[in-house]
Amino acid sequence: MAEKMLKITLVKSTIGAVPKNRATVESMGLRKLNKSVILPDNAATRGQIRQVAHLIKVEEV
Repeated sequence: MAEKMLKITLVKSTIGAVPKNRATVESMGLRKLNKSVILPDNAATRGQIRQVAHLIKVEEV
């Protein structure tokens, strides 16, 4: 069975964000606004998404 993947797009700037949230966004591989990354749908990724949900948009791929 193929693993589910998530497309995560940065839609809000991290300039005014808490440093911990900024580090989380960068660790996901998002460096510029409106750029996307494809990450596996697992517990670690879901935890990161929950922490910075106000800065990103998530779609299932």
